[in-house]
Amino acid sequence: MTDTSSSSNSEFAPLAENAIVYRALLRRQWIDEESNVVLSPAYLLRANEAGLSVTIASVRSPEQCAAKFRNCYGVASLQVGQIRELGLDAVPDSTSHAQIIGLPHVKDDRDRAERLADLLAERSRIAWKPQV
Repeated sequence: MTDTSSSSNSEFAPLAENAIVYRALLRRQWIDEESNVVLSPAYLLRANEAGLSVTIASVRSPEQCAAKFRNCYGVASLQVGQIRELGLDAVPDSTSHAQIIGLPHVKDDRDRAERLADLLAERSRIAWKPQV
C-alpha cells in the first residue's frame, strides 16, 4: 500500500548530518556582492512553495546547480546538520534534489520566517559565483 498523501519520500534515503546542499541564488538581492555574504531573502518561502529548493552536493557541483537556471548570481552551500539544528529538515525528493521543510510563510508568521531565514543565511557560504 502506498500513501501518496503523506510527505514521506521513503524511496530516497535521508541525508546525513554532514551532507551539503546548495541553494541557487536566483535574485541579485539574495547576495551581498561586496562581502560575498548570503542574505536572508534567499531563505524566505514564496507563497506557492511548500519548501525551499536545494541541490544535493554529493550528486551535483555548484556549477551544475547554477547551470539549471538562466540567471544565477551565486550558489550557497549549507550543511544539513545546521539546518536540522534550527528544527527544519532537508528532505530529498529525487536523487539530486531536496526541499528544506518546516519554514513558515511570511504571511503566516513573519517574525519566525525572518528569524529562520537570517539563521540559514548566517550558516551559508558562497560555493560559486559567476565570473565577471
